[in-house]
Amino acid sequence: MLSKKSKYAIKALVALARDYGHGPVLISKIADTERIPQKFLEAILIELKKIGILGSKKGAGGGYYLIKSPKEIMLSNVLRLTGGPIALTPCASLNFYERCEECIEESTCSLRDVAIDVRDVTLKILSNTNLNEMLIRENNLKKKFKKSFVNDKKVGRS
Repeated sequence: MLSKKSKYAIKALVALARDYGHGPVLISKIADTERIPQKFLEAILIELKKIGILGSKKGAGGGYYLIKSPKEIMLSNVLRLTGGPIALTPCASLNFYERCEECIEESTCSLRDVAIDVRDVTLKILSNTNLNEMLIRENNLKKKFKKSFVNDKKVGRS
């Protein structure tokens, strides 16, 4: 499960990707549009700035902005930087490996084997999904929803 920190980081980065190339965005605007508690968001954005994903500008016209193109920011990196492991269990993690205390024999553990399969599929998807792809998905979902809503209105299912 995604941590709130990771979820909010992705939502904030997608919001910044929407405004990419149009200058800094105020924290309050991101917090309002994405329904993220502002204090929590501030801490997340500061962290994303420290690791080189965001830049900021102080004063009038200030706020945060993406340093890199939305096509260069992969979800797998954001998750690792904000939430830690992608794997379901610590013994299946590539970057945050820990042996499970209760495990008798890791090499024959079927739960670990399944967790590794899930990690590999998840990692493939997250490593191939960037912020630009998230914007495309968002737009496609809006079109699909709008089309579905219009069709429902036509047949009287409102």
